[in-house]
Amino acid sequence: MNEIIQDGVFFGGCPHDCPDTCSMLFEVRDGVLQSVRGNPDHPMTRGGLCVKLKDYEKRHYHPDRILYPMRRIGPKGSKQFQRITWDEALNEIVARWKAIIAEYGPQAIIPYSYLGHQGLVHGLNGGDAFFNKLGATVCERTFCGEGSCTAWLLTVGPTAGLDPESYIHSKYIVIWACNSVSTNLHHWAIVRDAQKNGAKVVVIDAYASRTAKAADWHICPKPGTDGALAMALINSIIEQGLADRDYVEKYTVGFEELRERARTCTPEWAEPITGVAAADIRKLAYELATEQPAAIRMGVALERHYGGGQTIRAVTCIPALTGAWRHVGGGVTQFPVWEHPYKFDVICRPDLIPQGTRVVNNLQIGRALTGEIPLDPPIMSMMCWNSNPVTQAPETDKIVAGLMREDLFLVSAEHFISDTASYADIVLPASMGAEMEDMILSWGHLYLTYNAKCADSPGEAIPNNEIFRRLAARFGFEEENFKWTDSECLEHYVDWNSPACEGIDLDYLRRHGYARLKVGTPDDRAPHKEGNFPTPTGKCHFLVEGAKNFVAPPFRQMYEDFQPGEDIDPLPNYVGPRESHANDPELAKRFPLNIVSPKSHGFLNSCYANMEQKLQGQGEQFVMINQRDADVRGIVNGDRVQVANSRGAFKAVARITDDVKFGVVVATLGYWRQLNDGTVNSISSAAFTDMGHAPSFSDNLVEVTRAN
Repeated sequence: MNEIIQDGVFFGGCPHDCPDTCSMLFEVRDGVLQSVRGNPDHPMTRGGLCVKLKDYEKRHYHPDRILYPMRRIGPKGSKQFQRITWDEALNEIVARWKAIIAEYGPQAIIPYSYLGHQGLVHGLNGGDAFFNKLGATVCERTFCGEGSCTAWLLTVGPTAGLDPESYIHSKYIVIWACNSVSTNLHHWAIVRDAQKNGAKVVVIDAYASRTAKAADWHICPKPGTDGALAMALINSIIEQGLADRDYVEKYTVGFEELRERARTCTPEWAEPITGVAAADIRKLAYELATEQPAAIRMGVALERHYGGGQTIRAVTCIPALTGAWRHVGGGVTQFPVWEHPYKFDVICRPDLIPQGTRVVNNLQIGRALTGEIPLDPPIMSMMCWNSNPVTQAPETDKIVAGLMREDLFLVSAEHFISDTASYADIVLPASMGAEMEDMILSWGHLYLTYNAKCADSPGEAIPNNEIFRRLAARFGFEEENFKWTDSECLEHYVDWNSPACEGIDLDYLRRHGYARLKVGTPDDRAPHKEGNFPTPTGKCHFLVEGAKNFVAPPFRQMYEDFQPGEDIDPLPNYVGPRESHANDPELAKRFPLNIVSPKSHGFLNSCYANMEQKLQGQGEQFVMINQRDADVRGIVNGDRVQVANSRGAFKAVARITDDVKFGVVVATLGYWRQLNDGTVNSISSAAFTDMGHAPSFSDNLVEVTRAN
């Protein structure tokens, strides 16, 4: 039964996979969410909400929302389901899993989730503890940031780096591979304030995004060549005598080696690779070094080509080379989450994983399900929550083929019959944001964010964590964490005794909705003014010796069977894209266009892409193409076209525009396959990049033709 909910205004936090993690206010009447607005008191998010969240209550009560457990009664993908009870659903899941375990062992079962919900309790891999105890295959989640994180940790260690709020003090701001207007709106507001105060804003991106158009200077390298640009900047800073030699000598490791590595990476060398004029590279290098405080905001997209990890390393070296870290408002921002006191070991319970358990990567789930990656035992069941791999993961056609297997038992906890849920055997109705207590992960600022349970879940929907509590009880798991209430989870999932939480506890968050961590203020925070990097030496490492990458695919074993992967280059370097005219000219003859697939402005990944008002704002699925490329192919603006390569195809409307250069096309992520003729990840490769098993979403060649 639903709890008695009081009327009033309650604190909330946006649960979506976004760096902003907005503090929100829920207005509730008679147990029903009436409206949602931004919390005007929050210093970072300032009471504003993006276009996705402004009518969040409509998503809670959308007519297509799943309200009851359901069993498939038609062919897979047909969306034919029959209502059943919770007991029937859970009993069937447990019976099927026990039968699979008896025949194949527990590793024939795999969990699949990501950050469709960023709550510590109901989102952030909250089912891991259950599946680890079960002995299931471990799903390695590297959708977003793992290549960037690997490179960041090698260079500067687990530091939050430059506080996003400190950009108000910056005099020179580079936003590199991030469309802040669409994906980091509240940081963009701070950048705009700095711009009004005289800061110069430079955007480096492979097309003219909304953010690039609002910048003072847009630098547009060819896709996948940012690493060459970064190495040329390092070369130019050194050759122009602009390095801060005092900072370098005191607080860095490997300057002489870096100088030698970058010696041949001149702006003239980089110009034909990147398409950026040598003079512009020298100008950018000069301004970055001399206009202090200088800030760099790196986007996740910077990792999404084969050399992405090395690109991140090179960019991360620049503020130490120029001494930008000396200043409030100087340095580089990756993910401030590094200084948040979350206890991931308690949340996920990796200690419960049986030794020798295999690991399969989520980006290659299509290869695993279809047998392209040989697995013994094969995957016979998958549970999916907080993720929609049919639209968001690469090699979509392989995923669909795997989900169509009649011998695969698929369980989906969802809000809607998504592209992935349409293939499920059992569908479970999951609660939404205002219907559950949680704290929301913040990976884009230095605030803890609380979310109150203040509205009844419609129908029989329950929170994700309650689903796993019920499953754990049916399997007889006795560990304490499987019995904690949501409030008890929050007490255990955060290190409330850490210095960052001084004066902050759960009761404080319930009263105030948010709290800034005790890690300095935006007006005085310069964490690496005198080095103090959380690395073994306390210095920024241009040079890292003996580092190893993750073990090579197709899968690896946990603990005693684990072997480290290939050596990582001790120094940053340019590593070109895998699919390009330079690296694979024969492939480029068949598929001559580079495709970039950024996030959509109107969707949050695939969330909202089934809602009519959001679709109206975002527009139908499109591909941006340059006039020269369109003319060669006989394409006129508004034509229906097919975008294809050897992995798959999708159809879209052609938008002819100068926002993309000759040889480049852009199609955004998030559109649902069931509502369109394919989606952009139909053409994406599941190949890993150079570090951290990161995805190569922007390392793909395609051809565009008029559709029949």
